[in-house]
Amino acid sequence: MSEILADQNSKIRHRTIVDAFQSPDFYGIDDLLTEEHKMIRSTIREFVGREILPIIQDCAEYNHFPQEIVRKFGQMGIFGPTVSTEYGGGGLDYISYGLIMQEIERGDSGMRSTASVQSSLVMFPIYKYGSEEQKRKFLPKLASGEMLGCFGLTEPNFGSNPSGMLSNFKDMGDHYLLNGSKMWITNSPLADVAVVWAKSEEGRIHGLIVERGMEGFSAPVIHDKWSLRASVTGELVFDNVKVPKTNLLPGRSGLGAPMSCLDSARYGISWGALGAAMDCYDTALRYSLERIQFDKPLAAFQLTQKKLAEMLTEITKAQLVCWRLGTLMNAGKASSAQISLAKRNSVEIALDIAREARQMLGGMGITGEYPIMRHMMNLESVLTYEGTHDIHLLILGNHITGIAAFK
Repeated sequence: MSEILADQNSKIRHRTIVDAFQSPDFYGIDDLLTEEHKMIRSTIREFVGREILPIIQDCAEYNHFPQEIVRKFGQMGIFGPTVSTEYGGGGLDYISYGLIMQEIERGDSGMRSTASVQSSLVMFPIYKYGSEEQKRKFLPKLASGEMLGCFGLTEPNFGSNPSGMLSNFKDMGDHYLLNGSKMWITNSPLADVAVVWAKSEEGRIHGLIVERGMEGFSAPVIHDKWSLRASVTGELVFDNVKVPKTNLLPGRSGLGAPMSCLDSARYGISWGALGAAMDCYDTALRYSLERIQFDKPLAAFQLTQKKLAEMLTEITKAQLVCWRLGTLMNAGKASSAQISLAKRNSVEIALDIAREARQMLGGMGITGEYPIMRHMMNLESVLTYEGTHDIHLLILGNHITGIAAFK
């Protein structure tokens, strides 16, 4: 694995990029943000322009995860922004978290995946459900980027139905014995720790912290992805892994525990996908003003203006949804169904905008000179992970009717 990464790393160029992005704000959303919110957004936007945009095209082309970004994320306070400063987190609110995810995904969905998994799916469960010893052992190192984490819920045969998981552990007296496997796990091949969800002998789902180097624990990489190519994805395999009893998350058990982590991650995705949508819109707008056809810019044609107007409308609606959801998250009032609506809506409009923007750029839209095709391929994964597009639809249907269409 290290040899492959070294070979890929030799191909990665640090391009000179002029980040001309202009954030759309048709309804004055900035007026709803505090000065701290705007400062955080500006800081992360500059970071993305400096550290992600110059390398991301090559990273995607060569299916390379830039490992150095983990420490840089830690130095910028990108990991665990809502975790208490006592444990190395940022102590920020959820709107700040959303804005951070928005700016990173404007750079690349894979980069945002790395950040949101670390924050929402690794640090969040340890912070909310971990023991004091676990918090002090893991959270500061995860926040700083000294450690990278991953989240093990999805299995080869159980994606949208996590309750059917086969991963299990047995009480062996002085330790637990963990067996099973997980699939499609962001960060896993390089992760130092994995928050793994498995069933006890009683059939109850619990979270366990599995550490790299434990005998019987492996994390093979998944190759040949055409999406999220700048993110590293793999499996988690547990073959009679001895897990210390002190590594069991004591604060909560049952399926609701991992699902609460997914709520936090889905919230971040709702803002993140919006960032990708903004980038595609901004790219299409600038291109249409510069590209001359039939003696005038593309922007002068009615069909182009129609497309841009529809993009701006959907972005504006999504901005308002995300901001309002952020205020509900801050107040501890956001429901899973409300989060599902925002995740589903943001990803749908982002993918629609990416596809439309790709057409507006014609042949140039498929080249690496512009970010649109990369966003488009990434968003196909975002549409599926953290709850598929259809599952979120059914979560809303259940909320509306009171009738569950799935278990």
